[in-house]
Amino acid sequence: MNHVRVHTLQHVGPHHEPPVFVLVHGIGASHRYFRRLQHELAGRGDTHAVDLPGFGGSPRPRRALSIEQLASALGDRLDDLGGRRAVVVGHSMGVQVAVALALVRPELVSHVVLLGPVTDPDRATALTQARDLCRDAVREPVSGNALLLADFLRCGPRWYVAELPAMLTYPLLDAVRHVRCPVLVVRGSRDPVARGAWAARVSGAAGNGRLVEVPGARHLVQHTDPQRTAAAIGELVESRSCASPPLSRRPAGTPPRARP
Repeated sequence: MNHVRVHTLQHVGPHHEPPVFVLVHGIGASHRYFRRLQHELAGRGDTHAVDLPGFGGSPRPRRALSIEQLASALGDRLDDLGGRRAVVVGHSMGVQVAVALALVRPELVSHVVLLGPVTDPDRATALTQARDLCRDAVREPVSGNALLLADFLRCGPRWYVAELPAMLTYPLLDAVRHVRCPVLVVRGSRDPVARGAWAARVSGAAGNGRLVEVPGARHLVQHTDPQRTAAAIGELVESRSCASPPLSRRPAGTPPRARP
């Protein structure tokens, strides 16, 4: 049984084979805070906003899953959808799943977009992350906070806490170095979670990386400014193609493992 649920908006337009966008949420969230961005991207291609195992409307596994296991479950679900190569857009912890998917199932990924990437290893403690999230929440719109609170209550604090260590220990910088497709990092200019120096390190680690800052936005950049976020993603798709698309299910080399 696959524990990933998918919410799809199909593109209706002149393109014979439009791009496919897969939107991957962060810890404690669901597909719902992607609604605005999903509608923007639906004008460019087919979009699939997912609920990862234990979040949103997806069943909860018996035990906590690693980032690689979440990515593997997502890859299996994308196979069910036809296996077309996709622009994988992750937010917060979802960026880790997006990068891991590009490593374990590279044939499914054409581009990787990282919105508000976590976790800066210099700030990788539960207390620091909680403090940064609180700083962010007090200045996010009520609509965004309401979505996050409802989804947190739906997944429950037990599952949130169970998945938290995977997020805090995933070696994003090492993983991004192995990604062969174009990587776009997007952050709000006022995001206290994905800070500027950290976002620059992530984009710089990618072999084909770029950083875009959305003026005035915070951590929920896809919710508060979906137009500029979609425009940056659209520019990536139109200007950058994967230089050497891998043909096998495994990337060259061994994907990095999370720190113990």
